[in-house]
Amino acid sequence: MTGTVTASPARLLRLGNAFCESQALLTAVELDLFRTLRDSPATGGEIRDRLGLHGRGLDDFLNLLVALDLLYVEDGRYHNADDVDRFLTGRGPEDVTGFLRGAKANLYPVWNGLTETLRTGRPRTPAEDFAGMLADPAGLRRYAHMMDGVLRPLIPRLLDAIDWSAYGSVLDVGGCRGSLVGQLVLAHPNLAGHVFDLPQLGPVFAEHMAELGTADRVRFHAGNFFADPLPPADVVVFGHILHNWRPWQREELVWAAYRAVRPGGVLLVHDRMLDEHAPRVDNLVASLIMALVTEEGSEYPVGELASYAKAAGFTSIRQQPLDDNETLVICHHPA
Repeated sequence: MTGTVTASPARLLRLGNAFCESQALLTAVELDLFRTLRDSPATGGEIRDRLGLHGRGLDDFLNLLVALDLLYVEDGRYHNADDVDRFLTGRGPEDVTGFLRGAKANLYPVWNGLTETLRTGRPRTPAEDFAGMLADPAGLRRYAHMMDGVLRPLIPRLLDAIDWSAYGSVLDVGGCRGSLVGQLVLAHPNLAGHVFDLPQLGPVFAEHMAELGTADRVRFHAGNFFADPLPPADVVVFGHILHNWRPWQREELVWAAYRAVRPGGVLLVHDRMLDEHAPRVDNLVASLIMALVTEEGSEYPVGELASYAKAAGFTSIRQQPLDDNETLVICHHPA
């Protein structure tokens, strides 16, 4: 396609306006439209009344969602598309509305600063913004649900990633509300669960464990993984953690994991890792998000992680896909 001359700029204009379609989806989530239609499809007038909307622009908005295959119309009533009903209505373990709400509040605004970040190398959200979010209960809760939204589609695959019956304990580093470990201990009674994260996450963790009925089986460890040793466990998980940091810090965390994994255990690392031979749009976007919201984070290739793991002492390092864009690397600790 390189060098091809086209008769119309339509493709370029469509790409330049893609943010409009994204905002339509994010706004529908923010309005709770899909949850409203989950059990009771509605006319445009009924949607206006249910959501307390003015009405101006509503017909165009709803018809845009139809054109985007997010809704469909039958007998004058709007219905959720099947995938919307499954993933965007707050029902079931695969729901990703938490991520999209966080994307609208936290990620959408910073993309307008990409030009400045490329010029200066500086993120659009300074470190003090993250500290402020941790001190704000509403912001902290939104952040926790956003992390859950990213993780939820991967949990069923992580439950099948290894033979969990061969191990007695699991530690999720940066495990936030404990969603992964909570599901693991429910599926495998042999496991003792542990989550290591910043102390501010303790209350939302306790709340979620109470909801799952796992409060007596998963323990929260408060700390900073650059300053405090990780609790020992048979399986240590770094999920969406290493991409937040500089390469030398990623290496430091892999060494910390080696010290925490018990002999014969494993380290599991998953991120949207980069493949220089087959670049993926979603993973490159994810890496740019790290540039926009962290000091020096980025996605990284599997080879970089494998070199750190080998130097630390892990053996039998292998990779496997978790989904179309997510890669899992399994590193064995020698017995």
